[in-house]
Amino acid sequence: MLAITGIGTLVTNDASLERGKLGLVKDAALVVGDDNKIAWTGESINLPREFANNAIHVGGRAIIPGFVDSHTHLVFGGDRATEFEARMSGKTYTAGGIRTTMAATRASTNDVLVANARRLASEALHTGTTTLETKSGYGLSVLDETRSLQVATSITSETTFLGAHVVPPESTIDEYVNLVCGEMLTQCAPNAKWIDVFCDHGAFDVDHAQAILSAGAHAGLGLRIHANQLQHGGGVQLGVEMGVASCDHCTHLSDADVSALADTKGKTVATLLPTAELCTRAKFPDARRLLDAGVTVALASDCNPGSSYTTSMPLVISLAVLNMNMTCDEALWSATAGGAAALRRTDIGALHVGAQADFALLNSPSHIHLAYRPGVKLVDAVVRQGKCVAGSLA
Repeated sequence: MLAITGIGTLVTNDASLERGKLGLVKDAALVVGDDNKIAWTGESINLPREFANNAIHVGGRAIIPGFVDSHTHLVFGGDRATEFEARMSGKTYTAGGIRTTMAATRASTNDVLVANARRLASEALHTGTTTLETKSGYGLSVLDETRSLQVATSITSETTFLGAHVVPPESTIDEYVNLVCGEMLTQCAPNAKWIDVFCDHGAFDVDHAQAILSAGAHAGLGLRIHANQLQHGGGVQLGVEMGVASCDHCTHLSDADVSALADTKGKTVATLLPTAELCTRAKFPDARRLLDAGVTVALASDCNPGSSYTTSMPLVISLAVLNMNMTCDEALWSATAGGAAALRRTDIGALHVGAQADFALLNSPSHIHLAYRPGVKLVDAVVRQGKCVAGSLA
């Protein structure tokens, strides 16, 4: 049992409280039950007496749900610092750079891949991320995709088979799509919850993407899609038609794309990845356009060695507010409850009674500081499944 009181602002994301989008409670307290789920929330003055004597007082600091980072690529070898430097000197980013990481990943031992993935997952945890999704996609062979997903399962249950990241140099696209839909999928599916495909310029077209997602669905995997990052195309429309959980990137959208996403009534989430635009000097997605149309929006880090080498969800939130016309409330919701929706989870991303006790204690009185103070370390402690796993609540 864990009781916390003296919370300046508690973000619950509990719509039933009728306290705005975030379900804000001022001068709040919360209780974690022995089952590591939220047992009680409310004003500190109403904290049941049996919990009050042993409660931890956090001195007016804010508590928010743990971030749900629904799009990362943490399993890889090497880095692409040289490519980054070249791009900052004026070269244009294309998906071809993925093949550089492919070579380094294939050359890496399992121990190296595990150590790197765990380092990044720990880094994310210390900035408030309590749930993350991560993908394969840098092995691009049956052996290397299989072991990449085995590594992924060591850090999260939200694992995604992304054999269809790009076509490796030793294959033609038709040969490779057949491999992804056949032997590679068979070997990878036991360690994957989801299947994803990069449907964009330099990667896979709509027909190939449809074949890959259909094969994944037949194998029992949930569907996700990288869509419309580098240019406008048919990825978002395909994703909606196939009922994917999330269309990710959504940088270049037509009015028809926005309408199609809105018409799903939240079944298909638009996941925006602003650190990718920051690190490639590309156009930021228009979050306001999506939100005003009624689209459910998630925010994620896209942590990867080529185009977004960061695990910081606070940075993502700050960029969304400063560069994508989201309000502070909308950005935090999208980084927590929105990420949960993108993973089709209802047990995380919120702090209502019965939810998993995943939350972050901020060194500020309000979640607004996440955007207001960009780049500043604001997370004092992280609780996951009811246990303090980073920092201290004291």
